[in-house]
Amino acid sequence: MALEFDFVVVGAGSAGCAAAWALAEANIGTVAVLEAGPSDAHPFVKVPFALIWLMNSRRDWRRKTVPMQSAGGRQIKVPRGRMLGGSGSINSMVWFRGRRADFDAWEMPGWSGAEVWETFEAVEARLTPATHPDPHALSRDFARALGSNGAAPPRPDFESAGVFESNMRGGRRWSAADAYLRPAQTTGRVEVLTGAQVDRVAFEEGQARSVHLADGRVVRARAGIVLSAGAIESPAILMRSGIGQGAHLQDLGVEVQHDLPGVGQNLHDHPAVGVHHAGPRGGYGLSWRQLPAWGLSPVNWLLRRKGRLTSNVVEAGAFFRVSEGDGPPECQVHFIPAKLGWQGRATTWGEGYYADVCLCRPLSRGALRLVSSDPRAGPAIDLGLFREESDLDMLARGFRRLRHLMAEAPFSERLPEMYPGAALGDDLEALKAQVRASAGTAYHPVGTCAMGEVVDAGLKVAGLQGLWVADASVMPKITSANTNAPSMMIGHLGGERIAAAHRP
Repeated sequence: MALEFDFVVVGAGSAGCAAAWALAEANIGTVAVLEAGPSDAHPFVKVPFALIWLMNSRRDWRRKTVPMQSAGGRQIKVPRGRMLGGSGSINSMVWFRGRRADFDAWEMPGWSGAEVWETFEAVEARLTPATHPDPHALSRDFARALGSNGAAPPRPDFESAGVFESNMRGGRRWSAADAYLRPAQTTGRVEVLTGAQVDRVAFEEGQARSVHLADGRVVRARAGIVLSAGAIESPAILMRSGIGQGAHLQDLGVEVQHDLPGVGQNLHDHPAVGVHHAGPRGGYGLSWRQLPAWGLSPVNWLLRRKGRLTSNVVEAGAFFRVSEGDGPPECQVHFIPAKLGWQGRATTWGEGYYADVCLCRPLSRGALRLVSSDPRAGPAIDLGLFREESDLDMLARGFRRLRHLMAEAPFSERLPEMYPGAALGDDLEALKAQVRASAGTAYHPVGTCAMGEVVDAGLKVAGLQGLWVADASVMPKITSANTNAPSMMIGHLGGERIAAAHRP
């Protein structure tokens, strides 16, 4: 016998947890939350610094792109959380709303900067983001770059540097699963099913009525279904359900329920490229000098919730322009006071620090397609990096400025640039080649179920009843900084509006 609820939320990530809470608070029926991965009851999830071991683990979907010709024929990793809390359980917890103008640019009723700012206030009342109380000394040094005094976090509205705000509480990760899902469960109206990978949504007379899981189970929905599986999984579920570009679905043998060409299109992310500095007396690293501190760090965290394990890794950063004239920053910098990611490995022997620069508002667009109707087969992901030459040019200019910034920042312990190294120089064409050959992303995919193309302003899938999408995939354009906070805002506000439409 199929399980049956009033609403089914697919995905217990940042947006899904917030949407489930909003539906539960409205008291309009029962809610099932389906999560493909396990629970977040793992010490690495709670320990902020341990995120470096969560990526590429079984709690990560471990997605990667197809070879992208626009990025030198390379495949790049697309980490996505696969557990309660979603990507918010494996990320660096950096907290930015974005700019008000980002939301105005969506040109969607009910989603202007002024309107969503009120929801952000409600979200932040639950998440209580704050700057790290004890960042590494190198992060405090970097916070004083660009003429900043280091006393406030940087803002995407103007050139600035600072220590980032993050959603930690008491030295541990405080994700949407903590702030939204667990309170929702206390209402008695929410049931969470882990290990519940979704195959497809099924319809009866144009109404979404049930969710079919990959293991054969069926979960029925009396009122409707909310997809909150993220910018990669939500469009894939829609396509397996027969919603997408008709010809593509027919080629895969999927029965077309609704020809909706925008599904999977408009995929984009913040392209990013980094610079490594290494040498003795750097940031957190593996060295004989630091072994005693590492040995004591678990005890310090367990007993006092203090010390290096409370670092969210991406501790500080900046925003700056690279074009002439006035206007908002075009680039964001993430600063990591540790030797991480050196030569493609999470950790290596030695000390150092690292920074990357990403584009705040890229113009290039890619797409996501199915390779099979089997839910166990990952989709073909093409982020379309640098298809627009202007993105490559701007990121190369941003990379040039980042390297100068790293050389000029008031570090008390300055280390030499080891990669790509001083020999690269400042020539723009050489920098473009370096960017095309080495750039990745900031792990912020969005846009594949965009408002105005796939869903309307109420997040309902066009042409269908009882089916909504509420996650980062609905963003028509990416916000100007990290996307975790906007994803929670979308889940919170979307859940409230879905509930309002169904309230008796």
